Amino acid sequence: MSVDNNKDREWKSASGLPLQPFYSERDVPPEHRERMSSDPGEAPFQRGAHPGGYRTKPWRIFQLSGFGKPEDENERIRFLLEQGETGFIMEHDRNTGDHCYNVDHPDVVARREDVGLTGAVMQSVRDIDICMKDLPLATSFGHAGGAVVQHAPFALAGYWTVARHRGLDLAKLPGTGQSDFFLTYLGCVTKQQIPTRDGLRFNADIMEFCDKHLPRWVPVSIAGYNGADTGLNAYQELGALFANAVEYLEEIKRRKTMPLENAARACSGVNFRASMDLFEEASKMRAARLMWVQLLERRYGITNPKVANLRIHCVTAGSRMTYQQPLNNIVRGTVMALAAALGGVQSLGVSGYDEALSIPSEHAHQMSVRIQQILQEETNIQSVTDPLGGSYYVEALTAELVERAWGFFEEIQEQGGFLATLDSGWLHERAAENQSEDFRQQESGEQVIIGVTDHQDDISPFEVDGFMGVDDAYDVALARLQEVRRTRREAGASQALKELERVCRDGSNIMPAMMDALESEVTLGEIGDVYRSVFGDWATPIQT
Repeated sequence: MSVDNNKDREWKSASGLPLQPFYSERDVPPEHRERMSSDPGEAPFQRGAHPGGYRTKPWRIFQLSGFGKPEDENERIRFLLEQGETGFIMEHDRNTGDHCYNVDHPDVVARREDVGLTGAVMQSVRDIDICMKDLPLATSFGHAGGAVVQHAPFALAGYWTVARHRGLDLAKLPGTGQSDFFLTYLGCVTKQQIPTRDGLRFNADIMEFCDKHLPRWVPVSIAGYNGADTGLNAYQELGALFANAVEYLEEIKRRKTMPLENAARACSGVNFRASMDLFEEASKMRAARLMWVQLLERRYGITNPKVANLRIHCVTAGSRMTYQQPLNNIVRGTVMALAAALGGVQSLGVSGYDEALSIPSEHAHQMSVRIQQILQEETNIQSVTDPLGGSYYVEALTAELVERAWGFFEEIQEQGGFLATLDSGWLHERAAENQSEDFRQQESGEQVIIGVTDHQDDISPFEVDGFMGVDDAYDVALARLQEVRRTRREAGASQALKELERVCRDGSNIMPAMMDALESEVTLGEIGDVYRSVFGDWATPIQT
């Protein structure tokens, strides 16, 4: 965009917040000025989770990884740990995992070439055992430990079963479960999945189970990331995430099965997206910590600082990675990671520069780790906690994000709550509106993306081919599925499935029966068949 065009430009943040040419003390609301007097590590925590910041607790490097066969995912995780990653995130194949299908399901067979493209195929506890070979399961790399496991409750039960087989005490096992509504109900809606209320029940069951048996495990990590990468802007991401948290807390409050403080602790490890508006994204992380304190205190009377101190994992925006001139994405990943670090997140993952082309290659994954290591070791960013604190601009922006986020939160409550906005499609419409506006701005030239809307030359000294390494994922998965069926103790598997169906129908906590099912080598697709029989399918609100 030329300087001449800038004369008439309406300057706004990525979320559409009007931006002034400069900021002064009068732009910071009086109530927020009072909050600025707190130190990092003190409520309301907008200045940071710890007084020593990254001096004493550097952010953890967590890269999402997974593709192909379980041994492929295992190899990539071990590679990343060798490169300096300080924790790992296990990703399951979405063709099978999101739908709870085995690979011989007709819908999977029809797309067999896609199996393994989005994560490793995990159909039984044997697959999970292969994926976890030689990984440091019992090692805590920081709060919540070394592993983040997606697609609960099957994946969690499988991970815990393997850990138990290896002689580990589940009461001492660290880790985090995803248990996320933003992904498959909003971001990447699947053909079949259980209704939202049943999904809430399962996640509350996991919270109860962890409260009793896995006190070091964080059972729920609400992923605002997936809402943001679907189209929600910064304050909508905040408002929706905390509206989701309320669903969990109200369900546990209704059940009266565990202390509400424990429930708040169980869902206080969250996941945000960092995108390209550096100051807005940094301010968003500060706003999130403040809002969590406000939510717990105002709505539930919870002031315990160990509960009210929000833990934030952040991933840089995959949607901002372009397939045109993909090496530009190294710069984008660095800027987004810097925003997250300036906002004080506790753990971080950087999207691979070739992510718009394929599964991240080893080199792209290595660069994602190196970006974070360079920021930690070469920039002096760790020396001062909350380096943006006191900036008139950042403080005014933080305050405005909080105000607008609570406004969006209230809109969600007026719609009947977070789950109701998923069921009705209201939240999908808000995300789609933002996506449409984003595309309009790119087409009109209001939004510049280097290599896409501007400077579109296709001459580059480097070429990125992308990575595809899943040619045999389907065939191996099918052979292993057949082997499980042939060699497991069928009577035990059958009995475990019957018990799982019983607890699904009578409302008991699903996790003990799920653990027994994985122990008995019940497969993912068989569990999905039970779900579909008992709960039916979610009525997708999206018009096709």
